[in-house]
Amino acid sequence: MYALLFSWVLRWVPAEAAHRIGFGMIRAAAVVPGASWLLRRVAEPADPVLRVHAFGRELPGPLGLAAGFDKDAVGPDALGALGFTFVEVGTVTAEPQAGNPRPRLFRLVADRALINRMGFNNNGSAAMAARLRSRRPRGGSALLVGANIGRTKVVPEAAAAADYAATARLLAPVADYLVLNVSSPNTPGLRNLQAVDQLRPLIAAVRDTMPEAKHAGQARDDRRVPLLVKIAPDLADEDIDAIADLALELGLDGIIATNTTVSREALATPAAEVAEAGAGGLSGAPLKPRALHVLRRLRARVGDRLALVASGGIETPDDAWERIEAGATLLQGYTGFVYGGPLWPRRIHRGLARRARAAGFASIQQAVGGESAPARAWAWRRD
Repeated sequence: MYALLFSWVLRWVPAEAAHRIGFGMIRAAAVVPGASWLLRRVAEPADPVLRVHAFGRELPGPLGLAAGFDKDAVGPDALGALGFTFVEVGTVTAEPQAGNPRPRLFRLVADRALINRMGFNNNGSAAMAARLRSRRPRGGSALLVGANIGRTKVVPEAAAAADYAATARLLAPVADYLVLNVSSPNTPGLRNLQAVDQLRPLIAAVRDTMPEAKHAGQARDDRRVPLLVKIAPDLADEDIDAIADLALELGLDGIIATNTTVSREALATPAAEVAEAGAGGLSGAPLKPRALHVLRRLRARVGDRLALVASGGIETPDDAWERIEAGATLLQGYTGFVYGGPLWPRRIHRGLARRARAAGFASIQQAVGGESAPARAWAWRRD
């Protein structure tokens, strides 16, 4: 049904407008009396084989929604009702900003991909903190909500650490985890922050603010808020290794692999259509091989000492299972959800449960990083 709706209606509506309409419908459905409960009964993963432990919590399944869909935390619980077990809101910046001029979001339907150059459009960290503080989850939801934070566009690179820290100070007391987004291609100079000599002081500045926020009596409990970094797929292998080593050294809780790519290689969409869409980050199916390569390299470097969150090109249960075997504890989708529709999280979780049981696992977590050495070597050569 959704495939027909997409083919006959949604694909002809400008992408950003379609997103706004679709997200509005999801939020509206969730406030109808009994609708949120019914959605959860249909979509929420219930098979115990799917349970995973991450960031000090047990989740009913490994699939969450990546940052970028709910930029201002206006509907994380409505999205959770569709079967996502965690939702990452943002990217949010210290100050509100309008983002780049429209149009700034484009579909490449032939590739099941998106190009975006949104530019961190959001209402600012204070507005997000207020929304997260006033959340009233319906139906007993224990949804994990993380906050993805980025650099304000007008802030120079030299002041980036203080800018990230200002956002973290507000969000650490109200988010379940924080992600440092240093990998979007749509803020000039942002990806330079992935260099270890710049990333180290940024992480230190953010870490220093998080206990400060708790000391002010704003935190909900005494737990330490997990801190992750999100990296680009376009990094050289030696830079991936360097970030992995830094994450271990500084005691980060995880790495998200990966953000969107600036590459336009091997697309089925006509070159003229791609050129018309212009600059921005590419997400979806074309990102799959590179995102998987980065995940495997990280797993080889850090083992099970960090939580690895796989993002980029996950469309099917087979894609999701491949990421689990490659070392991902958690999975994130965005473009797969756009093309797959509201029942997409349910299909992914059910497919994963079947594969886990067929492989003889009592828990899907037992499959994390379970690729055999020959299979892994073959996959690296293929990538």
